[in-house]
Amino acid sequence: MTIDIMMPFYGRIDHFQAAVRSVLAQDDDRWRLVIVDDVYPDLSAGEWARAIDDPRVEYHRNEVNLRPSLNYRKCVGMMQTEFAVIMGCDDIMLPGYVRRVHELIEQHPQGAIIQPGVRVIDDAGTVHLPLADRVKGWYQPATEGPVELGGRDLARSLLRANWTYFPSLCWRVSELQRREFRADLDVVQDLAMILDIVMSGGTLVLDDRPVFEYRRHAGSVSAVTGPDGTKFAQERVLFAEMRDQMRRLGWTRASRAARWHTTSRLNALSELPAALRLRDRAGLRSLARHSFGPVP
Repeated sequence: MTIDIMMPFYGRIDHFQAAVRSVLAQDDDRWRLVIVDDVYPDLSAGEWARAIDDPRVEYHRNEVNLRPSLNYRKCVGMMQTEFAVIMGCDDIMLPGYVRRVHELIEQHPQGAIIQPGVRVIDDAGTVHLPLADRVKGWYQPATEGPVELGGRDLARSLLRANWTYFPSLCWRVSELQRREFRADLDVVQDLAMILDIVMSGGTLVLDDRPVFEYRRHAGSVSAVTGPDGTKFAQERVLFAEMRDQMRRLGWTRASRAARWHTTSRLNALSELPAALRLRDRAGLRSLARHSFGPVP
């Protein structure tokens, strides 16, 4: 079985090239890489990608800039295999990623989402563990080896703190193709998709063996949309919806986690100093509303 690795591209060229090279360096050749350039202004990235002499690598350039969610939808429409990854163009696959994901699929054939082990790197590629990722680690279920999770307990866990790493996830393609990434939530669309799958009975396989490096840096979408409050405004929408949907399912504790979203509030508080430095009054109001206000 081949795994489709979809790579939406818009960002630093050096990070992009490192990401592509990490796919080419996989020790299991059962993969196809599809690069979808979202009209990045510097054409040299595309020229470099088109020059790769490997039939498993495809390069496509959009006619117009779609932005994240719509480009993810395009990627889903181009998937041809049973399982696929939507990899960040600044992240790194360690050489054993594809091999390990195949092993996890074989061990858990009913799993809808595979979350392999992840370690975090900075802008320069150095492994580090900033506060956001320490918090993820505190809330991620403790496991030795792979475990399959689902239902109300998984939903509650993710609503307390989203400990998954979207670019590292391997998805069952049929689950993605019967849904759409939400264009109104272009920062937290991954959590919305995961929760939709979980509410429909899908399970997530969590592994503790690191085979992926997630790059956390100041230029990422989540970092940019933190101080101005955009990310948290979207989270408020999602938490309000999940509070009500979980309640209708009878998942009371998950509904309560969505209502209180404590870690998200604390995250918004942590962004207040940056908003103050930027003198962003709208951002300050949005962050304060999210930190202290009720779910709408």
